[in-house]
Amino acid sequence: MTSINTNYAAMLAAQNLNRTTAVLGEVQTRISTGLKVSSAKDNGAIYGIALRQQATSQSLNAVRESLQRGQSVTDVSLAAGETITDLLVQMKEKALAAIDTTIGASERQILNTDFAALRTQINTAANNSGFNGATLIGTTAQAVRSLADDTGTRTISVGRQYLFVPTVAASNTNMAVTTTTSIGNVAAASTALSRVNTSIQNVAISLAAIGTGSKALLNHTNFINKLQDAVDAGVGNIIDADMAKEASRLQSTQAKQQLGFQALAIANQGPSNLLGLFR
Repeated sequence: MTSINTNYAAMLAAQNLNRTTAVLGEVQTRISTGLKVSSAKDNGAIYGIALRQQATSQSLNAVRESLQRGQSVTDVSLAAGETITDLLVQMKEKALAAIDTTIGASERQILNTDFAALRTQINTAANNSGFNGATLIGTTAQAVRSLADDTGTRTISVGRQYLFVPTVAASNTNMAVTTTTSIGNVAAASTALSRVNTSIQNVAISLAAIGTGSKALLNHTNFINKLQDAVDAGVGNIIDADMAKEASRLQSTQAKQQLGFQALAIANQGPSNLLGLFR
């Protein structure tokens, strides 16, 4: 039926044009944002997955920073430990020289003064080895525990290694030399030499343990970096738009829109064509 009240062809043309315009808007949004899923209304399931994985990726930033802080503490402690080793070697030299019975009392006293000064420098190095208030080798040493994952339930720990000179010999320090150790006479020098040798051995073992812990922190930092990259890539795979594909869709949709406008214009001419029936 030909009707002047209802232009069915125009209604169909308008519906098709509206659909094409909606698709064009979607394509333009993807091109402008670079995302095929930019909100929950695009794809609720994918959007939810992406949000969770993005949260994981952001959390890994805190894990990496914690690991890097742990590395800094171990690096500073290692640097101080190397200084302490050098000081112990110098103390060994002084103690060995003091054992020599051919030197005089004044010379031995000078050696003892030097020995005591080196002993004091060890404590200075140990107690100034902190980073951000944390130390592994000073009198306030505590184990360093760095985050290992985004849940906060796993950590990587580097144990403390006391390398300061104690007031008295104790089981909780790797330093056999004490603040009263001296080389004022041959017998004392012999005892001091034995204690210095023990300290050198203990310090070497302690530094090896700290070095192993530092390497573990570095290795896990590298793993976290790779993991974060993989998570970010995975998120991109599910929400990023294929720009080459969208560019092609943009061209074809724009052409369909132009044809839709022409089709609607032709359909709108239908009622006026009815006038020809009454001439």
